[in-house]
Amino acid sequence: MKNGISRRTLIRSVAAASAFAGGSRMAAQQHGGIRGFDHVALPMEHTEEMLSFYRGLGLQVVENANACSVYVGNQMINFHRPTHWQDKTFTWRAPAAKPPCGDLCFVWDETPESLKRMLDRAGVKAVEGPVERQGGRNKTGSSVYVRDPDGNLLEFMIYP
Repeated sequence: MKNGISRRTLIRSVAAASAFAGGSRMAAQQHGGIRGFDHVALPMEHTEEMLSFYRGLGLQVVENANACSVYVGNQMINFHRPTHWQDKTFTWRAPAAKPPCGDLCFVWDETPESLKRMLDRAGVKAVEGPVERQGGRNKTGSSVYVRDPDGNLLEFMIYP
């Protein structure tokens, strides 16, 4: 990024602030402040492979003409179809966004062994981990990193 802060650092800072504020019941939160993320939107290149991948992770996928929504708990990832994000009239996205541009971190609420079994069943290979990382909950956890078919980086974090 132009100001020297990486996208990853920015997203983690916002997520950490959101987790901290939501958990602390701060007065600002009582009056309509930011509570967290509702969804993230990313451009998608390899539609069928991406949908198969996310379904293989056990996530619900809902398709429409312009996007495919992947539900993660109470949040959603909207993957814009190639014909949509490449359309010059579609401006509700970052102007330079093109696959792969995502770096997403999921919380895994089970054991490292169950994460490995799930990734193995889905045919997904770890590119790094488990490694210790500072997470959005302002705690240290154990992370495993993988890539989806478009090359987006996915992190699965397990908190103690």
